[in-house]
Amino acid sequence: MLEQLTTKLARVVKTMRGQARLTEENMQEMLREVRVALLEADVALPVVRDLIARIKERALGEEVVGSLTPGQALVGVVQRELTLLMGGDLADRERDINLATQPPAVVLLAGLQGAGKTTTAGKLARWLKDERKKKVLAVSTDVYRPAAIEQLKTVATQAGAEFFPSSTGDKPVDIAARALDHAKRHFFDVLIVDTAGRLAIDEEMMQEVAALEARLQPIETLFVVDAMLGQDAANTAKAFADRLPLTGVILTKLDGDSRGGAALSVRQITGKPIKFVGVGEKLTGFERFQPEGMAGRILGMGDIVALVEDVRKTVDVESAQKLAKRMQSGEKFDLNDYREQIGQMRKMGGLSGMLDKLPAQLAQAASQVKAADSEKQIRRIEGIISAMTPAERAKPDLIKASRKRRIAAGAGVPVQEVNRMLNQFEQMQAMMKQMKKGGLAKMMRGLGRMPGMPGMPKR
Repeated sequence: MLEQLTTKLARVVKTMRGQARLTEENMQEMLREVRVALLEADVALPVVRDLIARIKERALGEEVVGSLTPGQALVGVVQRELTLLMGGDLADRERDINLATQPPAVVLLAGLQGAGKTTTAGKLARWLKDERKKKVLAVSTDVYRPAAIEQLKTVATQAGAEFFPSSTGDKPVDIAARALDHAKRHFFDVLIVDTAGRLAIDEEMMQEVAALEARLQPIETLFVVDAMLGQDAANTAKAFADRLPLTGVILTKLDGDSRGGAALSVRQITGKPIKFVGVGEKLTGFERFQPEGMAGRILGMGDIVALVEDVRKTVDVESAQKLAKRMQSGEKFDLNDYREQIGQMRKMGGLSGMLDKLPAQLAQAASQVKAADSEKQIRRIEGIISAMTPAERAKPDLIKASRKRRIAAGAGVPVQEVNRMLNQFEQMQAMMKQMKKGGLAKMMRGLGRMPGMPGMPKR
């Protein structure tokens, strides 16, 4: 997100040196860069004007203390204002989903067609089940697209939630009323209602979703918006906010090829907090929105809190502890271990998913990582290792020319790919030895030096 803003701020930080306080003169160039980058990122013009004015007001006269440069001091002000813009002034409970009502708590999802409402319904159902231990029922009121009903049935099942059936011959309000009655009689904690969307705002859609809101009286009416819409996201958000008593926003497709303006615009336009963000198609790609973490990611400072949360949710702690003990006892890191580490990386969204949340200085390669390429290379590595015998995986030194040809044929790749994978493994093996002494920083430096690591550019 907002890579251009990150890059421009980093460049200006380097050029602003040797002054004891921030003044209009030494801030002028950087504020111009910030303004241009925000506009290029499709942030709404009124939001840009307000943000720049606040940054200027807060920064003027601020002392440059300690080892900070004027540029670094100004970045600190920019981060605080970005955090506030995205809801950092709200208490944590105000940005959390509200379920404090007599069950079932009804959550209504509204937004345009293509925003990702149905996938989001599945992700939210899974999150509520895993994180809040809730019994969830999902229902679709999109009677215009049979595929939408089937899609919700599929994702609800994958999420471990129950699905209430509906058909294209029913009226949306009637479907919702039956689902609510079913949820009450079968003691569900939460009812998620997926509504129909259109390719653009129209009166019929607004009347329909307003009627659903009036009938269900949901405790949460969440506006689901595609982060890739940019400037249009602000216009769409305003239209929905004018017609519905929104309680919050869910930003989807945050990992897409977007300029990211929606994240900075939608909070101010709607006056409602961003509660969740979605990335990718997998149901695990869903997390609570943290304004400070997002501001850090925009400014290249990373979002370590989100990365730690990813690790908590996806890494097999028991197997990681076993590996650590083996390494400490002097055992060698073998290809079975390597395959397991690659699998853990995939669970966390691949190397690109990790790099996106690391500070820029630890993830300079992030802008060159393509998620699709990373996933493809991970699958290829797993395929090559699977084509080996147990003895070869345990003792990679056994793998000579004839074995490489057999493994390549079994995996359906050229011998060069086997050689490349073994070279990567040897570097990872060496890095695991260093990990005993150097910790995360040394590991990330090692990753950055590894040519051809899944998702990493070749050097």
